[in-house]
Amino acid sequence: MHWGLFLTALLPIIWLIFALGVLKMAGSKACSIGLILTLVLAIFVFRMNILDSLTAALEGAVMGIWPIVYIIIAAVFTYNLTTASGSMATIRNGLSSITSDKRLLVLIIAWGFGGFLEAIAGFGTAVAIPASILIAFGVNPILSATICLIANTTPTAFGAIGLPVTTLAQISGLDVMHLSYLVTIQLLPLIIIIPFVMVALIGGGFKAIREVWAPTLAAGLAFGLPQIFVARFLGAELPAIIGSIVCIIVTVLFALRYEHKHPGTKKTAVAAPKANEFVLAAMPFILVFVFVMLASPLVPPLNHFLTGIKSAITIYTGAGAKPYVFNWVSTPGTLIILATIIGGLIQKMKLGEIFKILGKTAVQMVQTLITVCAIVALAKVMGYSGMIASIAATLVGLLGAFYPIVAPLIGALGTFVTGSDTSANVLFGNLQRQAAVALHDSTYWVVAANAVGATAGKMISPQSIAVASAATNLQGQEGEILKKSMKFFLIYLVIICIWIFASGLFIHALHI
Repeated sequence: MHWGLFLTALLPIIWLIFALGVLKMAGSKACSIGLILTLVLAIFVFRMNILDSLTAALEGAVMGIWPIVYIIIAAVFTYNLTTASGSMATIRNGLSSITSDKRLLVLIIAWGFGGFLEAIAGFGTAVAIPASILIAFGVNPILSATICLIANTTPTAFGAIGLPVTTLAQISGLDVMHLSYLVTIQLLPLIIIIPFVMVALIGGGFKAIREVWAPTLAAGLAFGLPQIFVARFLGAELPAIIGSIVCIIVTVLFALRYEHKHPGTKKTAVAAPKANEFVLAAMPFILVFVFVMLASPLVPPLNHFLTGIKSAITIYTGAGAKPYVFNWVSTPGTLIILATIIGGLIQKMKLGEIFKILGKTAVQMVQTLITVCAIVALAKVMGYSGMIASIAATLVGLLGAFYPIVAPLIGALGTFVTGSDTSANVLFGNLQRQAAVALHDSTYWVVAANAVGATAGKMISPQSIAVASAATNLQGQEGEILKKSMKFFLIYLVIICIWIFASGLFIHALHI
C-alpha cells in the first residue's frame, strides 16, 4: 500500500465534502474547482500525460451532457409543462380526494406518487410536490419534509428513467440489465420497511400501524416486487415507473376499502376530478411510460431499430480508449421530450408555448449542466489516471474480505457530497468494481451496493434538504430537518450494510 498516493487520490473527494458540506459552496463552483485540482494531481503526481488528462476530462464532460443532463432537462420539462398547463393540480386533487386518513394519504402521496415523480423527473420534484400536498392536509411542515425525504430514498436508484443505474453500468463497464436486477434485490427489504416507518411517523408511533398494516405491507410489496421483474427482463428505465404505478393502484384500492369499512371517517373537502379529466392531465406521463416501454427490449424490432440510430467517436487519447457512443433516438431524453410535446398538444397547449417551456427548462439547468459535467469529468480523470485504483487497492488492503460492508457507505458519501445518485455512481462506480475484482468478489453485487448505498445519502444530502425546506416554507430551518432525518439515515444505512454484506457472503459461497 502506497499511503502517499492514497491520500493524494483522496484530495478531490475531501475537497468536495469540505466545499459542499462545510463551506456550503454552490455545486457548480465546488465541482469545477475539484476538477481543476484533480487535473493538477493527475498530471504532476500520477504522471498522466497532459493531452490524456484533458481528453479524459472532455470525455467526462461529453458524457455529462449526453445523456445525463439531456435526460434531466427532459424530465424537468415534463414536470414544468404539466404544472404550466394546470394538469399537476388536477393530478394532486385526484390523489388527494381518495381518503382523509393521513396514514393512507402518506402511502399514496409521499410513497406512491412521490416514487412516480422520482421515476419520471427526480431532482427534487419527488420531495417538493408531495411535501406541499401533505401540508395542505394539516401535516406539520418539518414532519412532512422528513417523511418525504425518507420516502425519496429507494426510488432514486431508478430515478429519472433509470439514469443512475444506466450511468453506473456505463461507468463500470457492466451489463445494465443484470446490474439493475441485483439493485432491486438489494433494495427489496428497505422498500418493504419504509412504508411502515412513514405510517408510524405520521401516526405518532408504531401503534398507528395496527389498523393499516395490510395496506402498508401491500404498498411496499406492490412497489418492490414489480421492480424485480421489470429490471430482470426490461432493464433500468422502467422499474421505478412500473413499481410506483402498481403501488399507487394497490394502495388506492386498499384505501377505498378502508374508507368503505369506516363510513364515519370525515371525508376530504377536495373534489375528485372526473376520470377523463385525470387521464388528460396525466397524458404527458402516460405517453412517457408508453414511449419508454415501446423503445425497451420488450419490443425487440423497434428497440433494435432505434438503438441502431447512433454515432461513435473516440475522445480519450490514452491507453484503453473506447469510442463514445451517442444513441440519438433511443436515449430516454429524446423519448421523454417527444412524449411531453405530444401530451401538451393533446392538452390543447400551443406548440410555441410548449417550446417556450422547453427553452426555459434548458436555461434553468445551466448550473446543473456545469455541476454534472465537472463531476463526471473529475471521475473520468480519477479513473484513467489511476487515482481510483489507488484508493481501491488501499481500502481492499485495509478491510480485506470486509470491504463489501462499507461499499454502501461509499455510495452514501457520494450522494451526500453531490446530491445525486447518478453523480455518486459516476464518482465511485469504477472504484467499487476495482475493489471487487481485487477481492475476487461478486463484481455486480459490490457495484450494485454503490447505487443502493447512494439512496441513503439522498435523505440527508444538503441539496435534498434545501428542496424540502423550500417546499415546506422552512428556509433557515434546514438544521432541524437534518436533525430529524439523521437518525433514520443511520438506521437505513446500517440495515443496508448488514443486508448486503450477509447476502453477499451467501452469493459468493454459491459462486452466483
